[in-house]
Amino acid sequence: MPEGARERILGRLRRAPGAEASPSDFGVMERKAWPAAERYPRLKRMMESVKTEFLEATEQSWPQAIFGFLQSQGLSTLLFGPGTAAGGRLSESWPSGDGALLVPYDRPVEEMKERLFDEVDAGFTTTRGGIAETGGLILWPSPEEPRLLSLVPPVHLALLYTDEIYDTFWQALRSQGWAGGMPPNALLVSGPSKTADIEQTLAYGVHGPRRLIVVAVLRGPL
Repeated sequence: MPEGARERILGRLRRAPGAEASPSDFGVMERKAWPAAERYPRLKRMMESVKTEFLEATEQSWPQAIFGFLQSQGLSTLLFGPGTAAGGRLSESWPSGDGALLVPYDRPVEEMKERLFDEVDAGFTTTRGGIAETGGLILWPSPEEPRLLSLVPPVHLALLYTDEIYDTFWQALRSQGWAGGMPPNALLVSGPSKTADIEQTLAYGVHGPRRLIVVAVLRGPL
């Protein structure tokens, strides 16, 4: 295309009658809401329908609840991000002695590759809340808590505070100010990784964790 032709074409399109966009009407999204006490039960019901599991705990007990879960499931290692507030709390509260081992993600992936792919049983991440309408978690990868923590280990444990569940995805976008900046791969997760072949045989864990465990910290109206 000759130099300047693209801008001339776009200019004609912008000046054409009716080219101005009408203001967006988000009224239908603003009116879509559930009572605070119904958000967590709704999210839990919808996520359990796609094989997500829930581990409920309090603000004081969630690190011990995770330790007990790993012990009960025979999982020996948990990968976590020590640079997050939740990661620090997990490390400080972790029982000493025998039991599941905490593995900090504190080195470049090239130095951890063998252990990450061959030895780690589970990964732990925080969330930016949940979505009541569709039943899902908001994951917000960062240098302190990269996507690999939730993608590579066969079991993913995700920390969710039940008073941080939004009615809709639109409400989460507005409340958290996503327009002001977001990571390259913000995620909405509803269940463990699954895929199906041409014969419609469903398989779990092909492109990610086989199990998703929501560590639900019970706060607010329930």
